[in-house]
Amino acid sequence: MPPVSDLGRALCVITGASRGFGRTVAKELSLLVKPGSAFVLVARSETELRALQAELAESDAGRAGLEVRYVATDLGLAGGLELVTKAAQEAASDLTEHLLLINNAGSLGDISRFAKSFTEIAEVNSYLSLNVSSFLCLTAQILQAFPPRPGLRRTIVNISSLCALKPFSSWVLYCSGKAARDMMFKVLAEEEPDIRVLSYSPGPLDTDMQLQARSKSGDALLRKSFNEMFTKGQLLSCEESCNKLMKLLMEDSYTSGAHVDFYDI
Repeated sequence: MPPVSDLGRALCVITGASRGFGRTVAKELSLLVKPGSAFVLVARSETELRALQAELAESDAGRAGLEVRYVATDLGLAGGLELVTKAAQEAASDLTEHLLLINNAGSLGDISRFAKSFTEIAEVNSYLSLNVSSFLCLTAQILQAFPPRPGLRRTIVNISSLCALKPFSSWVLYCSGKAARDMMFKVLAEEEPDIRVLSYSPGPLDTDMQLQARSKSGDALLRKSFNEMFTKGQLLSCEESCNKLMKLLMEDSYTSGAHVDFYDI
């Protein structure tokens, strides 16, 4: 399929949008959508979401009519998903050509401990609620809210990780969550061939999460490895990685349901 010149008049729902990679995705997507598009930005920090909303409003896209809404909520709590879905329905119009859901929200969990220490069900359930359960349920709610119709493309993106494929010692929660998300999207791609489904691994990003990884990882060798990547300048900027995600979305030639790594492109 030949590359397109833009992503159409889009409704973009972006979780984890307040900082880091999610914030960069919002800014880069705003350059690729048609006038009349709408963004729904989701994160826990209202202050940071409001700042991004204002920044986008002052951009060329904002001046061209991009509508930007935000939902400050914890997706791991009851009611958060409904707020996001309602905001998306309110932001959409009959002219919407492309539904784009970017599932970026997530957390590392406690990476200072090893698998045998996680004996409390409530602790594990809390992690999975935010990183796995809400991921699946939000995707399902958005797809139900925007069923197939002529002229509507639907694209669902999971921001994945190498940890979905490879075990990292002391990262049992994060690796398990990322692996589950990838498999959920593989199943979705099998069930819904009309939906474009992508798991994108952005590579080692220079973000607050990476700082946490190199300072708190319980595995000493892993912690050393992350610190060496940082000191040798081997971490990627969010902009560098996001450019490759935008390339994937524009070219639209990936296999639906695939896990695509930054270094594969």
